[in-house]
Amino acid sequence: MKALSIFTLIAFSAAHAEIVTPPLAFTDRTLANGLRVIALEDHATPTAAIQVWYRVGSKDDPAGRSGFAHLFEHMMFKSTKRMPNETLDRLTEDVGGENNAFTSDDVTAYHETVPANHLERLIWAEAERLSSLRVDTKNFFTERDVVKEEFRQSVLAQPYGEFGEWIPKVSFTAHPYKRPTIGNIEELDASNLDEVKSFHDTFYRPDNAVLVVVGDFEPADLQKWVDAYFGPIPKPETPIPRVTVKEPPRTGERTLRDSSPKIPLPALAVTYLGPAIMSEEAPALHILQQALSGGESSRLYRVLVYEKEMAQSAEFTADLRTDLGLLTFQIVLASGVDLAKARAALLDEVKKVSDAPISNAELTTAKNQFLASQLAERETCNGKAGALAEAATIRGDPALVNSDLAKLQAVTAEQVQAVAKKWFTDDNRLVLEYTPASAAPKGKEKK
Repeated sequence: MKALSIFTLIAFSAAHAEIVTPPLAFTDRTLANGLRVIALEDHATPTAAIQVWYRVGSKDDPAGRSGFAHLFEHMMFKSTKRMPNETLDRLTEDVGGENNAFTSDDVTAYHETVPANHLERLIWAEAERLSSLRVDTKNFFTERDVVKEEFRQSVLAQPYGEFGEWIPKVSFTAHPYKRPTIGNIEELDASNLDEVKSFHDTFYRPDNAVLVVVGDFEPADLQKWVDAYFGPIPKPETPIPRVTVKEPPRTGERTLRDSSPKIPLPALAVTYLGPAIMSEEAPALHILQQALSGGESSRLYRVLVYEKEMAQSAEFTADLRTDLGLLTFQIVLASGVDLAKARAALLDEVKKVSDAPISNAELTTAKNQFLASQLAERETCNGKAGALAEAATIRGDPALVNSDLAKLQAVTAEQVQAVAKKWFTDDNRLVLEYTPASAAPKGKEKK
């Protein structure tokens, strides 16, 4: 009999019974200095994944200094007291492994995958760059220039790059989620070494970090290495500052307009403030995102791109973060389409998911696609490590990885409609119109 793919198995199982996955049998302990250590043995392959997540993201950037969290994503790959530049690359890439990092609104995360016999040296290296990073003038100027160039390439050089940065900037009025994670050139240029050192000392500390190790190791060995290399790092006595700003609720629909000489076609975004990631509504919003925007067969693409031919792209994102979420519809119009008509068509689709449940076929497809992506990710050590780290760092409980899939499978079409009806209201709506400079309407609000 021919072996079935994971996607075929998921589709069959979803149609007949709940998918049951073995729980991730991890251990969870906290060192005296506050470092949380999560470990999971997995002897399926002779590899090990190491991830260190710090509870510092772009929302924690100092006022007027957006990009500091992202800057340290780069700085952490520079030299330490005992490691010259590029040591992380030599310890990973030169033995057939990999390393990378990312910055989000809430966290900065570093991850490596290596052959299991190289695990100890990576544990040492992560402890070394936590405790002994060289935050000096040379490294600061070098990596600041790298971040500025990344901004030029990923934002300024992309036709709709500045539109993407504008959306959160105006969608939040008070909360620092409005800051661009990548930073901006003016604020990076205005920064100095003392400010950067202060930011590093404030947030890069063991009691602000979660270490996750998944792979082919013996627990006693891992505990010995973690205790030897991370254990001596002192815990600062000062408290870790946390964002306490509350975003006020919206009180009425607004429309903002802007233009750019870079874009060939108008774009439109509609945003709604949403719940935090720990909300009970999160699973239904994940399924709604998949139903509306999960590929070319999903509702928005099918209706606005194929059937009505009003857009060349259409998507919906439920970006749920630690403090609150942002629910965003975004389209780029097809050539010759009137902006007002496209806006009406998009808002009509928003209204439809609030007025009636999605179909059983849409619900089943959305669940299958979302579950398939989650299960495929958890087939690797790095995927398991990422799931555990995200649950521990952003949501506070790594055990949530063992209940997430069941909650997603339990979502009903009525629950999907309920979250849409709750959040997609007129008073909670911000509409952003972005047009080519030559076609910008005169006398309209621009911000």
